[in-house]
Amino acid sequence: MSAFPFTAIVGQDEMRQALLISAVDPNVGGVLVFGDRGTGKSTAVRALAGLLPKIAVRENCHYNTSPDGSRCAGCSCVGGGKQAKQVQIPVVDLPLGVTEDRVVGALDIEKALAHGEKAFEPGLLARANRGFLYVDEVNLLEDHIIDLLLDVAATGENVVEREGLSVRHPARFVLVGSGNPEEGELRPQLLDRFGLSVSIATPTDIEQRVEIVRRRDDFERDPVAFRRRWSSRESKVRRQILAARDALHDVDVPDAAIRRAAELCVAAGTDGLRGELTLVRAARALAALRDLTEVGEAELKAVAPAALGHRLRRDPLDDAAAGVRVSRALDSVFTA
Repeated sequence: MSAFPFTAIVGQDEMRQALLISAVDPNVGGVLVFGDRGTGKSTAVRALAGLLPKIAVRENCHYNTSPDGSRCAGCSCVGGGKQAKQVQIPVVDLPLGVTEDRVVGALDIEKALAHGEKAFEPGLLARANRGFLYVDEVNLLEDHIIDLLLDVAATGENVVEREGLSVRHPARFVLVGSGNPEEGELRPQLLDRFGLSVSIATPTDIEQRVEIVRRRDDFERDPVAFRRRWSSRESKVRRQILAARDALHDVDVPDAAIRRAAELCVAAGTDGLRGELTLVRAARALAALRDLTEVGEAELKAVAPAALGHRLRRDPLDDAAAGVRVSRALDSVFTA
């Protein structure tokens, strides 16, 4: 079945905004979505795949290499021009219980047995290059797989040294995770790697719930007709993403905005400096989406909860929720 249209999702504005920001600027660092079961987390992530514009890749490339780049080592890909093709930006699922070989790649057993040659069989990290790697129930992922993801996410490169193989290939992807906090917390090392983190809850508004059920039922009965009804809105947002990507580097972040970002992180009590960097990058991407030429206070305020909420230093004297602490920091900084 085709994906549910991204623009047909009811509510969950913060989650949709975070996903769009990551689509515009992958350097923001990905998105973590925590919330109740059945609130549309997986639906939104998979809907993003159908919304994103296509990318140019080399023919027969295992790593989605751009035609403008150099040929991959140990890959049968060929050059650009007529030999390049347009493909949908990959959104790769990383399932629970996945093996290390499946993630990083391993020896191609079929070729080894049939031809006696050592060949590399690419894993999920290769497929996710230049795209999105989606981990549902990320808080239940095994620790050694988390360590792998942390290493590759930090370097943008996957290195495999095993079974006589020595392979190095690009693995730059946007990490998107979802989970239910009732089923376990996320390791701090992985939590900090996500640029944005949003929490979503089951809607309590009756009209909103009715509309969600109506749209989902319409989609399941006739997905082709449903997607056709939403195609113009999907195309509009797709054009918005493309325009924002093109304009991103021309969006100015004035010193005043950077100072506000630093003041906000100090007031909220964030660990390290990653908070400021993420806050500025996310605000710039949002400004590009809004067709603005400069980051203002409105953009900083809009992205602050998602950029800072999961980075707060533990305070034994303050047991308030992260959202409350960020809200207090916003009030103290922007009303000063």
